[in-house]
Amino acid sequence: MSKRVVVLLGGTSSEREVSLVSGAAVVKALTESGFQAVPYDVNDDVPALIRALTPKPDVVFNALHGSGGEDGTMQGLLELLDIPYTHSGVLASAAAMDKPTAKRIVEAVGIRTPKGRVVTLPEVRSGHPMPAPYIVKPVAEGSTVGVHIVRPGENLPSLDAGWAFGERLLVEEFIAGHELTVGVMGDRALDVTEIRFGGTLFDYTSKYTPGHAQHIIPAPVPKPVYDEAMRMALLAHQTLGCRGISRSDFRYDDKKPGTSGLYFLEINSQPGFTPISLVPEQAQRAGISFAELVTWLVDTATCDRRQA
Repeated sequence: MSKRVVVLLGGTSSEREVSLVSGAAVVKALTESGFQAVPYDVNDDVPALIRALTPKPDVVFNALHGSGGEDGTMQGLLELLDIPYTHSGVLASAAAMDKPTAKRIVEAVGIRTPKGRVVTLPEVRSGHPMPAPYIVKPVAEGSTVGVHIVRPGENLPSLDAGWAFGERLLVEEFIAGHELTVGVMGDRALDVTEIRFGGTLFDYTSKYTPGHAQHIIPAPVPKPVYDEAMRMALLAHQTLGCRGISRSDFRYDDKKPGTSGLYFLEINSQPGFTPISLVPEQAQRAGISFAELVTWLVDTATCDRRQA
């Protein structure tokens, strides 16, 4: 009999709409591949979710993005229920989602990141926390949600009463140059993509609106930079304890010599599966179709307890 796979999608985070698109694409691919794929739109009703997972499915495909689905919370519930699930486990998911934590972990193994520190919301509102240009970002959001660039001579970022991302923020030096990203599948880095877009920030609109960004694979960077990005992405994936797939984002300042201008920004432990998402695109170039990619994730799904 074919495996019964519950695909978790939607959720309540700021990335809900992206997750709905990712989840729908996953359900379609799994169904066409012969799985019994059942979508479940996650909300705050935990008892209803548990009922949806009873009897236990063979696997849960976690297509959620952002808080509540990507930060170890959902992973912890699935561990308690002893249901194998795709992507990273509790600890790796939590560490990857919290940008300052991920930054400290990868720096410990020699991965270069922009200079930065964690500040409070009142600190940012009271004065520039570091010399411009710098970036202010929530400590645990994806898809460039809530990110502000402050340039020399500009006023403080507008973090008004509508700010909904907590009291802690990460402030980092702004690295000029190229936007690069590397997908990792299991124990291999897939490729390096350069993302070109209008403006200076690869924001939510650029990421999810067709035609707003250009993906160049392989990235037209010097081979030592390409190889170093591949190495750093795989090392970050392994050091954080990720499994399944992940995607690491980088900035590359080509005005600096050699690979000294390459900086790791963050890691995404549950990359998107939309029609314009980056990891499926890299997998396709490596000869792995979208259906093969999601099938591989289902076939390798597990729990932390089963890895112990």
